[in-house]
Amino acid sequence: MQQNILISAPHRRLNILTGEWILVSPHRTARPWQGQVEITPTIHRLRYDPTCYLCPGNERAGGERNPNYTTTFVFDNDYAALLPAINSATRNECNLIVAESERGICRVVCFSPRHDLTLAEMEIRDIRKVVDIWVAQYIELSAIPWVQHVQIFENRGALMGASNPHPHGQIWANQRLPNEPAKELLHQHNYHATQQHCLLCDYLALELEQKERLVISNDHFVALVPYWAVWPFETIVLPRNHHTAIPELTDAERDDLANLLKTLTSLYNQVFHTPFHYSMGFHQPPTDNQSYPYWHLHAHFYPPLLRSAEVRKFMVGYEMLCQPQRDITPEIAANMLRDLLGNI
Repeated sequence: MQQNILISAPHRRLNILTGEWILVSPHRTARPWQGQVEITPTIHRLRYDPTCYLCPGNERAGGERNPNYTTTFVFDNDYAALLPAINSATRNECNLIVAESERGICRVVCFSPRHDLTLAEMEIRDIRKVVDIWVAQYIELSAIPWVQHVQIFENRGALMGASNPHPHGQIWANQRLPNEPAKELLHQHNYHATQQHCLLCDYLALELEQKERLVISNDHFVALVPYWAVWPFETIVLPRNHHTAIPELTDAERDDLANLLKTLTSLYNQVFHTPFHYSMGFHQPPTDNQSYPYWHLHAHFYPPLLRSAEVRKFMVGYEMLCQPQRDITPEIAANMLRDLLGNI
């Protein structure tokens, strides 16, 4: 009975990975969807752009020239947010003004030499090459003694700050564990300490049983709208088997991950008939040579589009000052995405 009340009444949902609450206001939608259905004009994209600093053979912003690469290509970011060689320093004034230096490495991963593609448009075999590059880079960077965290991510589309449409992502290696992984580490640890189980293994089993928020699944991976989703079409990608980090995936699992990434990104493109904007990234445990058996490898997709190709969700007002809030429930969003599977 209480669950039925929550279907239509304002309520809070707990993000079990971070411990934060999200306000859900389903009563604000008089019907499941009030969005605009509009077709974004098709923009002709060049297979090769002579002005693109990521295309093969072109000069980058920092003056280096790309090789004539024919598959994936990785390089150190010319204008990196983190630098590997800096002098260590701290500042602490009465525990009120506090700062410390932070080393790091920032790399760019070109998914394809083709300027006109996205993950949704790439062949699965080529996406699999991207997965293999992610694995190789994670192994290389995590082996550096001072690196404690490796973040693999992609910003897709101008709304997410990706000024260059060439298919690419980034990998940042940090000296210290950043905020979001630190929250997830704490809550996965605490759940395991009290339940003697993996938090995300148990959560995935419950979602597979209920099926309300499932979007896509194959033999080894599942994509679903998490119960605590903030963004309108947010998803989390989970391996069915318990793995802590991406190098543990078998060949078959890497194939299925590539397949799911193509399907999910293609599905996003169907929502508003436009190349969807999103930030996507894999969350993995600290790389400090400690054991984290309770960590479950997963990826988050955070797309900002709300009601059309031009209308996005912003974090403003109450959300900035109090807590995130959403009107379209995760259940409605998951159902909308599932209904579009026949279009791809």
